[in-house]
Amino acid sequence: MSGPLFPRWTNTVSRLSAAMLLAVPAIAIGGLLAYVRSPHVTNQAHPVEQPIEFDHRHHAGDEQIDCRYCHWTVEKAPSAGIPSTTVCMSCHAQVWNKSPYLTEVRKAFFADQPIPWVRVHNLPDYVYFNHSIHVGKGVGCATCHGRVDQMGAIEQAAPLTMSWCLDCHRDPKPNLRPAEFITSMTWAPPTDKAEAAALADKLYQEYDVHSRTSCSTCHR
Repeated sequence: MSGPLFPRWTNTVSRLSAAMLLAVPAIAIGGLLAYVRSPHVTNQAHPVEQPIEFDHRHHAGDEQIDCRYCHWTVEKAPSAGIPSTTVCMSCHAQVWNKSPYLTEVRKAFFADQPIPWVRVHNLPDYVYFNHSIHVGKGVGCATCHGRVDQMGAIEQAAPLTMSWCLDCHRDPKPNLRPAEFITSMTWAPPTDKAEAAALADKLYQEYDVHSRTSCSTCHR
């Protein structure tokens, strides 16, 4: 009588093959999802070279210049605004007015030309974002932009992915702060959990905040 058509070890091979047929697509999909959420794709932690060496550590950190001095439309318009050369020269006509670092600023000012700053936080065209709404509802600058007072060159601190935005839109309370600390880089909620929760509830009611998760909130 002849032996079996296939050796016994082929049973193990067939099981491993079946497992691989299921595992490989799952691993590939999981890897792709992880990749598109990685800093390499979201552009996090990549300092952007600008046409002029502007150090936020000095201006926002050492000198404590309020964000709204340069980004002056943040409370009343969708865009936070980019400082004009007039804003720059309002200080630097007297301070470091002969510094070679400011040569391009002076050239742009006297030529009445804008400085070609490179955008760092660049949302897709199909995403609607309004700075004034977020600031008016108690969301601080550092919540999205990170500690810019510690950045030599501005980089994207948050992933700015849809899931990241939705996490806040579903539960905005942890990201609310008093209006007087909107631009503060160092403000933090109370360390006591009960006090922090009470403050969050108070601000939620005071600012008349509502969770926003409908598609039309951001896609218009």
